[in-house]
Amino acid sequence: MSDTPGRASGDGSYEWLVDEPMLHEPVLVVMLTGWIDAANAANAAADALSKECETSPLVRFDDDTFIDYRARRPIMELRDGINTDLVWSTIELRSGRSSSGRDVLVLTGPEPDMAWHRFARSISEIAVELGVTKMIAFGAYPFAAPHTRTPRLSCSSPSTEVLASVTFARSSVDVPAGMAAALEHAMHACKIPALGIWVQVPHYVAALPYPAASVALLDGLTEVTGIEVAAADLRAAVGPQRRRIDASIADNPDHITMLRQLEELYDASTDGEVTPGPAFEMRSGDELADEIQQFLRDQD
Repeated sequence: MSDTPGRASGDGSYEWLVDEPMLHEPVLVVMLTGWIDAANAANAAADALSKECETSPLVRFDDDTFIDYRARRPIMELRDGINTDLVWSTIELRSGRSSSGRDVLVLTGPEPDMAWHRFARSISEIAVELGVTKMIAFGAYPFAAPHTRTPRLSCSSPSTEVLASVTFARSSVDVPAGMAAALEHAMHACKIPALGIWVQVPHYVAALPYPAASVALLDGLTEVTGIEVAAADLRAAVGPQRRRIDASIADNPDHITMLRQLEELYDASTDGEVTPGPAFEMRSGDELADEIQQFLRDQD
């Protein structure tokens, strides 16, 4: 690119912030908030990746085109009656480099509230221009799985070849889609391999921070792309959080029984899709989640 920073796209959807970015076969990682992200695990993984790769803004998207500010109102910073600032939700494409020298792009911010086709076209145009070699999207969903086991990963892609190259679980289900799913198809149409990596979060801790799930996503990224992310803080938090959850259920025989049943189902499954009955789901999910959250509040 020979254009100066601030060059806008032809339709005004985005503008470049850097003149002639020197990138070599970058990997694009997508984590747009607003759709399913149990335990905030996907967002935490993307933040760790962005921080470790020391990313900086490369492309800024036109907020008024893609964001409904009545649904995502800006935060007003009011100090002694003075309206000092407004903090707006924005969508950014950031660029950085991994510790091994691999160029990385991270697409962050809220999911667009509108103009999804236009947004997907914009991302595919940028990806082609920058020579993106692969797109990876992070996601996390609540699942009937025990916290005493390593979180499983599942995947999605429009390409059978991409799916054949990974070992993650596959599902068959009809569900509302997020923007990441639309971007998978946009990349596939441009012959850029695209893969969604989803981590299963124990449904009874889905409203709590769960660093083990974030670590699993980053390890999945390493498996697929070779990009290693130390994420020291996340990895250090896995053990303490596990012990806190253990302590929260240790005195309740019903919860211990539930956990053992989940472990048996998990260990017996081969495809990552255990399906306990609805009564078991209700007891193990709602009741236990409330008690664990109360336990952690008491600890604080």
